[in-house]
Amino acid sequence: MARRPGSSSRGPARSDRLPAEAVTSARKPHAAAPAPPASPDPGLVLLGEFGRPHGLHGEVRLKSHTSEPLAIAGYGPLHASDGRTLELANVRPAAGSSPDLLIVRVKGVDDRTGAEALNRVTLAIARERLGEVEDEDEFFLTDLIGLTVEDGAGTMIGTIVAVPNFGGGDLLEIRPAAGGPTALLPFTKAFVPSLDIAGGKVVADPPDDLFAPPGPKPADDPG
Repeated sequence: MARRPGSSSRGPARSDRLPAEAVTSARKPHAAAPAPPASPDPGLVLLGEFGRPHGLHGEVRLKSHTSEPLAIAGYGPLHASDGRTLELANVRPAAGSSPDLLIVRVKGVDDRTGAEALNRVTLAIARERLGEVEDEDEFFLTDLIGLTVEDGAGTMIGTIVAVPNFGGGDLLEIRPAAGGPTALLPFTKAFVPSLDIAGGKVVADPPDDLFAPPGPKPADDPG
C-alpha cells in the first residue's frame, strides 16, 4: 500500500516524494524508461519486473516496485505474467544502480537460458494477501491509473495514465482532457492535495504551464 503524498507509507508501493519546492513543471525525460505497467487483472497488484540476466548462473535483474525494494522477496510465491508461479531467493541490491534495481535468483532457475526467459516478465500478488486499507489516505499506486484529475474548481484537467518514478520520486503522468501530449506532475501533497479513490478522481493544483510545450534548448546544450 501507499499513503497519501506527504504521509508515511508501507507495503508494495514506492514511498519517496519530491519536495513541492523542487519542481514547478515536470516534463517526461527524453529516452526515459517506461513506467511500470498496471496489472491487467484488478485482483492483482504489480510488485516488480525482471530485466536482463546477470552472469551465467541464473541470476537476473529485477526492478522492485515495493516501498522497501528488498521486501519483494518476503511475499513468497508470486504470479508471473507468463503464467508461472515464481519465488525469489538470494535477493541483493544491484551495485551502483538505483535502489529499486535488484539482482535476484529465482527458485528453479540456475542457468543463463532460464534467466533470459524471465526478461520483461512481471511479478504480481493477489490483492487480498496485502490486507485491507486502514484509512482513507491509504491506497495502491496502481489504483491511481485511470482516475480523472480535476482542479479545485472541479474542472477536469485530464486522466492519469501512469505513475512513473525516474529516481526522484513518484510522478503522475496525465493525459490532458483536450488531447495532446501527456505531462508529469510531482505526486506530492502540494500538487495533489486531495485523493478520492472511491470517487475515481484526484484534485490537483498544477502549475499553469503543465501542458505547455517545452521551450527551445539552450545553444550550449550538448544533447
